[in-house]
Amino acid sequence: MTTYAIEKTDKKVGIGQIVVGEADSLLTTVLGSCVGVVIYDAKRQIASMAHVMLANSQGRADSPGRFADTAVPAMLEMLRAVGGVSTKYRAKLAGGASMFAGRGPMNIGENNVEAVRRALAGQEIPIDGEHLGGEKGRRVEFACDTGEYRISVAGKDVASI
Repeated sequence: MTTYAIEKTDKKVGIGQIVVGEADSLLTTVLGSCVGVVIYDAKRQIASMAHVMLANSQGRADSPGRFADTAVPAMLEMLRAVGGVSTKYRAKLAGGASMFAGRGPMNIGENNVEAVRRALAGQEIPIDGEHLGGEKGRRVEFACDTGEYRISVAGKDVASI
């Protein structure tokens, strides 16, 4: 089993990355069609954020944070390694914007959202809040101590879920 260190400072989550934080951590990222998935254990004040770029890994084992189908299991492994209890996990989602005109197979944001929801349902992790879709990107912050997920969209008030 791999050992993971908990970040004790504010941490930026890049495209395809997964980061674990605890009470004094603020996990941040910027999203367009990507989905910012947070799985957290509120009692222990630990969380993992993944910046999911695409829906399906098609069997690729590298960069599990890039894909919805591999990000969720990797996040669970990382949380378990730092003392998370799976029966306490909850999730929050943001992102999945339609950054390019049109719908259908080229709507990467919508495909990402659906794949993340399937992955969480497969692990029986309830979703506590969502801020999804639209046509603009978002800047998001997850506070590990409070479980608050703050979302900033250009031209709109900051939302919290």
